[in-house]
Amino acid sequence: MDRLQSTISVSSEAFRRHDAHNRRLVVELRARQEAARHQRPARDLERLARQKKMPARQRIEKLLDPGTPFLELSTLAANMAYGGDAPSASSIVGIGVVAGREVMIRADDPTVKGGAWYPLTMKKIVRALDIAMENRLPVVHLCDSAGGFLPLQSELFPDKYVGGRIFRNQSLLSKMGVKQLALVFGHCTAGGAYIPGLSDYSVIVRGSGAVFLGGPPLVKAATGEEVTVEELGGAEMHTSVSGTCDWPADNEEHAIALGREIVAQWGRPKKWEAQWQAPEPPLYDPTELYGIIPDDIKTSFDMREVIARIVDGSRFHEYKPNYGTTLVCGFAHIWGFKVGILANNGVLFNDSSIKGAHFIELCNQNNTPLVFLQNITGYMVGREYERRGITKDGAKMIMAQTCSKVPKFTVMCNGSFGAGNYGMCGRAFDGRFLFAWPNSQIGVMGGDQAAKTLAEVKINQIRRNGGDVDPQEIEALISQTRAAYQQQLSAYYSTSELWDDGLLDPVDTRNALGMAISVSLNAPIGEPGYGVFRF
Repeated sequence: MDRLQSTISVSSEAFRRHDAHNRRLVVELRARQEAARHQRPARDLERLARQKKMPARQRIEKLLDPGTPFLELSTLAANMAYGGDAPSASSIVGIGVVAGREVMIRADDPTVKGGAWYPLTMKKIVRALDIAMENRLPVVHLCDSAGGFLPLQSELFPDKYVGGRIFRNQSLLSKMGVKQLALVFGHCTAGGAYIPGLSDYSVIVRGSGAVFLGGPPLVKAATGEEVTVEELGGAEMHTSVSGTCDWPADNEEHAIALGREIVAQWGRPKKWEAQWQAPEPPLYDPTELYGIIPDDIKTSFDMREVIARIVDGSRFHEYKPNYGTTLVCGFAHIWGFKVGILANNGVLFNDSSIKGAHFIELCNQNNTPLVFLQNITGYMVGREYERRGITKDGAKMIMAQTCSKVPKFTVMCNGSFGAGNYGMCGRAFDGRFLFAWPNSQIGVMGGDQAAKTLAEVKINQIRRNGGDVDPQEIEALISQTRAAYQQQLSAYYSTSELWDDGLLDPVDTRNALGMAISVSLNAPIGEPGYGVFRF
């Protein structure tokens, strides 16, 4: 493959301004991540120490093979919810290597309300198990939860994608032959009791681990029976009487050691044979991404410059370079894995939409995973483009992308607006992973467009009713709409709501994609099949 030739001047004023802006965003991102991971009230840390418990992240560190990476997902989940009281949605989720095997790790965080599950906690756990099913990833559950956060119980229990979905996913994982291990460090109460109950293997720590559908206070209230934690659901009872758990552990270190031994007995999945070659680093310095991404969401840039700093050797075989030029398509390698890349260089027109659909079909024909690099304002609107069939051409791209059999990965590099988000494999389209950069924005449209659209609707309404347009009222409407949109367009709002799998420092994108592609190869791919293309 030919190397991409960068035309960026790293000494230009624009590059230096963009670089400074994006480095500030990354500093803020890392500060927020650090706070979500480690800042806890002293009383909660002291409580863990008294109970002879490790913090959740220390448990994960001891579980992982030394010197191996951990791809943490959705670190900033719930960062704009619950008054900031549930950092990381009180749960840590990520992919790592245990006993030489790639696994999904899901850990309750007992420093957050005793590990209580908020609505977004359940959404995060469901997403983790979805990833495990999609990629045939074994799961290790590190259990230490007080159960559901009862003040929000109506958002925890009845709906399809909350509490019950966790246990449904666990059952399906077992049916698929994807192994699960529960390490019970603390209490597993109410629905949380089913985590070890539905796991294939379970270890419980003496003295601190407990599993029960109702704790001693609930048992007394419901039946009048007085019983201790140990009698009701402790390690000795569950490993010698009920059989709910398999191994007792003397302490947390012992439980983790047993867990590693158990994982070491598991067979290794046979990955499907994706095209691969020896990896090489990009020719261009990935830190130059900071100077390439603009400091204004509306400013355009060439996505080839981004590709050149992510892919192996900065080599890129571009497909149809002279046709549909607002969508860049082509083949490259990331950490040795061959991928097909679709990247936005402007609004999607008829030709770029058709080009994208055709390229997606080629990647499916050749079993080549797809990587979508989003910077999209949407599909082109207007009378001329509707007459040309922009709706049906956009639908072709959406159909091809939706029905793809190969793994799909999405990175929101800048803007992600309108139906362009759909064609470029937004969250609704079951990509294996979706990451975002801290500068990115997602919405039906940008804040300015939304404000102007609503103002135009308001003006027309007033005139239809025979009234006079008050410029101050219209300006107030525009300001209010823009302000509301800006908050909800933010990457931090998006990741708080789990619309992505985590915010990335742009420099880390290559590594995150490399790990994501690797784990995706555990799941077999099927035969291609499409619905009806409207011609």
